Amino acid sequence: MAMTDGKLYPLAQTDYAIPPGETLRELLDEQGLTQRELARRTDLTPKHVNRLIQGLVPLSADVAQRLELVTGTPARIWNRLEADYRSDLQRLRSQRDLRETAQWLKTVPVRALADRGVLPSQPSDKASRVEQMLAFFGVASIEAYEDVYASLACSFRQSKAFKPKPGAVAAWLRLGELAARDLRCAPFDAAALRAALPELRALSLEAPEKFGSRMIEICAARGVAAVFVAEVAGARASGVTRWLTPDKALVQLSLRYKTDDHLWFTFFHEIGHVLLHGKQEVWIEESPGTSDDPRDKQADKFSRDLLIPPTVAGELRYLKSEEAVRAFAARIGVAPGIVVGRLQHDGNSAWPHSRGHQLKQSLVLAGDQG
Repeated sequence: MAMTDGKLYPLAQTDYAIPPGETLRELLDEQGLTQRELARRTDLTPKHVNRLIQGLVPLSADVAQRLELVTGTPARIWNRLEADYRSDLQRLRSQRDLRETAQWLKTVPVRALADRGVLPSQPSDKASRVEQMLAFFGVASIEAYEDVYASLACSFRQSKAFKPKPGAVAAWLRLGELAARDLRCAPFDAAALRAALPELRALSLEAPEKFGSRMIEICAARGVAAVFVAEVAGARASGVTRWLTPDKALVQLSLRYKTDDHLWFTFFHEIGHVLLHGKQEVWIEESPGTSDDPRDKQADKFSRDLLIPPTVAGELRYLKSEEAVRAFAARIGVAPGIVVGRLQHDGNSAWPHSRGHQLKQSLVLAGDQG
């Protein structure tokens, strides 16, 4: 702020901070007062006045009132000059700290988020990007980010062949949080969710443009926020289960493998975690069915047996043609792609991974980078 005729006028942001003492110095020159004379008139020590002019001590409300009586400049203006000075100091300190921590930017997917429109295209300098990323994650510092999101990323049950990028995992998780925040859910009801499993399973027969909204609706009514978030390059995550509150679970799906068999197995795998395991756990998987964790194996079995019940699973070995797969899928009420996926996963020699893809539905999310 600049002061003219007792009024404040806004100035553009600078790369320096002007203490209110600088304005006081100019005013003393205009009025022909020395620092010593000001000290006498305000009943302050000469040392305090000198330190005040240099910006070494705060200009208190009491001193502002004294300056009003001596200089005629209202106390509110001195208070405002002091507040602006302290704010500028904090801004400059933050900018300096942000520049020093810009190395962190190399660990988070800035470009991917900007391409999705999550981050603004400008300003794009490093200090601004750090501020934008902290705001995106909803944290006040990089230390807070590490405390909240690095620990979540460590929960990733990934394959041994490919290691995810923790920053990409964190960004994907945050996108899921933000999507779930906008989704109103009833309090979690485990019994109601179990009762809805047949209806959710039957959705596999619907076209992709229909089952998504219905899945979200059914889950939300039972306390589960089901969200679809396109994979962030490097995250390598297909699904996650977390509890956002004691009454709201999050099931987040990326459609990483882009086929309905993977989607439905992953979805019910995550629902298995919701129903079978603790609310303090975080489950992030690249591909369900690849973990050695006993609880992951429980979730695998939950999904596998729900999609193709053990009472009919013995018939799978007799399915040798596409027509037989279609007829079996129709009889048990699931999509044929799910049956093909099970046959391929079980290592049925009649169904190598190169066969049966035409029976699967292809699924792509908006913003998918794959």
